[in-house]
Amino acid sequence: MRFTAWLVLFATLLLWSGNWIVARAARDEIGPALATVGRLIWVLMILAPFTWNGLTAKLELLRKRDWVIFAALGLAGGGPHLALQWLGLHYTTATSGILYLSTSPIFILLMAAPLAAERIGLRQWAGVLISFSGVATIATKGEFGLLSFNIGDLMALASMMMWAGYTVFLRVRRDPLSTAELIVMVCALGLVFMSPWLAWEIFFNRKLDLSFAGALGVLYSAIGSMLLAYAGWSYVVTRLGAARAGVTMHLMPAMGVVLAAIFLGEYPLWYHFAGIALILAGVALSSVRRVA
Repeated sequence: MRFTAWLVLFATLLLWSGNWIVARAARDEIGPALATVGRLIWVLMILAPFTWNGLTAKLELLRKRDWVIFAALGLAGGGPHLALQWLGLHYTTATSGILYLSTSPIFILLMAAPLAAERIGLRQWAGVLISFSGVATIATKGEFGLLSFNIGDLMALASMMMWAGYTVFLRVRRDPLSTAELIVMVCALGLVFMSPWLAWEIFFNRKLDLSFAGALGVLYSAIGSMLLAYAGWSYVVTRLGAARAGVTMHLMPAMGVVLAAIFLGEYPLWYHFAGIALILAGVALSSVRRVA
């Protein structure tokens, strides 16, 4: 059982790493809102026929607390989180964007304190500071005298903050929904939250036609990074816990950097290595448990 959970975790991280590469490659082929809504619809079309009866039967069992958590999951993991990732890759490289994935454990730590009543000690705060110094190193390309963040970097970080919230809310849910039913609920609410963004894109964005490359990107994002990876992540968080699963996300930058070099010709520079070293050092420090 434990081996299966770790195997599913590795496959999940690989699928998500590939999504950053696909989003960067297809960024000019389709708008971020249309891409996000498209993959949400794909997932709903695939899962709805198999979950409709069970989901509708369980709706009357849901309490107000369950609906609040679902709304948070839909906002943090179903819609804007994905669109921010796609849009951010218009302005920053896949290499830089994917390195920020290692900040997820830090954001999970910060959000677990108020949402899951977990205490943050001095060691954890030191780890947070070290990790964010690594973020600054990557964002400024090592030129600290010109302290300014690329808007794409900020979007990638915002996406990671939202994903951290999704992970924490997954851990505190108490509803009777299965994994497939949960994904349907998250995607449906994600569509609701994406409606204003999609409306803006329809009226003001010049890129609405769907090319073959854009369609393939949406299909991969729907099947790989949403349907399969979300199911895998829900499975892993349930069996390994949010904190343990979150820490392993630092494996994704290594996967993503290799994929970016192979498929996009993006090679990491010195500040990428320095930044990720600081981020991982901070994650390691903040993850160490005090020995009684």
